[in-house]
Amino acid sequence: MKNLRESKLANADMQAAPKALRRAADHARDLARQTGTKLVIVRNGILMEVDPDDVELDREEEDE
Repeated sequence: MKNLRESKLANADMQAAPKALRRAADHARDLARQTGTKLVIVRNGILMEVDPDDVELDREEEDE
C-alpha cells in the first residue's frame, strides 16, 4: 500500500505538505461538528455533502 502521507520530494515544504493537509482536514471536520454543518467533498467525481462523523470518510482514508 502506498503511503499518501509521505512526500518523496526533496523540498522541505513538500515533505511537510501531507501532514499539513491532514491537519486541515481534521480541523474542517471539527469545525463542521461544532457548527452542525456538513462537509463538502468530492467522491468518485461527485460533489457531496456528508456528515463529519460519517465512518465512510475514515474507511476511504485507510483504503488510499
